[in-house]
Amino acid sequence: MIYLDHAAATPVSDKAKKAMEPYLSDLFFNPSAAYLASVNVRHDYEAAKDRIAHVIGAKGADLVITAGATESINLAFNAVSTGGEVLISAIEHASVYETARKFNYQEIAVDKNGKVILADLKAKLTPQTELISVSLASNELGTIEPISEIAEIVKAERLRRKLAGETTPIYLHCDASQGLGLLEVKVGRLGVDLLTINSAKVYGPKGVGALYVGHNVRLKPLITGGGQEMNLRSGTENVAGVIGFATAIEEAEKHLNGERKREATLRKILVERLAKIDNIIFLGNPKNQLVNFVPISVPGVDAERLIFALENQEIYVSTGAACSASKGIKSRALTAAGLSDAEIAGSLRLTLGKLSTEENTKQAADAIAAAITAEQHRR
Repeated sequence: MIYLDHAAATPVSDKAKKAMEPYLSDLFFNPSAAYLASVNVRHDYEAAKDRIAHVIGAKGADLVITAGATESINLAFNAVSTGGEVLISAIEHASVYETARKFNYQEIAVDKNGKVILADLKAKLTPQTELISVSLASNELGTIEPISEIAEIVKAERLRRKLAGETTPIYLHCDASQGLGLLEVKVGRLGVDLLTINSAKVYGPKGVGALYVGHNVRLKPLITGGGQEMNLRSGTENVAGVIGFATAIEEAEKHLNGERKREATLRKILVERLAKIDNIIFLGNPKNQLVNFVPISVPGVDAERLIFALENQEIYVSTGAACSASKGIKSRALTAAGLSDAEIAGSLRLTLGKLSTEENTKQAADAIAAAITAEQHRR
């Protein structure tokens, strides 16, 4: 198997699996129970939250543990009042887009590389805007967004409202799922009020995520019940999942620079070999793109056919966001970036990761080139 879809899912690391095992067997206790065994598990759970929070420059008390990024995003949007306005980038993940549709929302335009146009954000910002949500990095193009610059715009608007005697709050939410483990993510440097992170993207278990909540933010719970997670997310805690998440995110931070250098080398190999394909287009700007992303397009070629042809060789790639690709939905992100229907239909998202080696990257590049050439000749 050659796996080039690390943006969709990552395997659980050996260290994370080992750390989780005791909490799936001997240490199975409910952290909310009163006896000592449960109290000890509660201590381990809270310590794991602290470890996760430390990586992003926060404290465990600032995190609400969820069942993944989608739930974290939905919870973040609960900061918006009835009738409040929302701004999202035009290339947000479906979990942001579909949640924003419940509100009075507008989309911020992006350039051809998928980068948010700050002038458009400023033009669409109104005194009624309560939430701006922009991902740290695009899940389809890998484009790194100017979050700290957006935070300065929010800060200025917050000050303007204060001086004008306006009481409508404004918050900045960032979905950092795709950039976590590939970029240094610190809430203070980014200047965000709400930050979504996801275990499944950093070689941790699926079904675990977290939402960082700034002290100035007031949220309403999505899930009510026993009052866990500061009354914002009731339900028995996923102790094993959080332990695995903490282990995985610490691993990712420890090896961040080394892994980026390694993936940059592999990316160069992939690009050099794919560049020989007739009419190939490399999407996005590599100077402002996650180092493991190689999104491409070959207009006139059917990317769906390519995926099946490559799957027969046990090479796994994607046409874009996995959740949209499986439904045959045309990419909103690529449309927003100005790609034609032919360019979108011929697009592939190749993403490197821990399963990538120099040898299998070369093999994959040659196989992808051969499959594309065969498809071009078929026409």
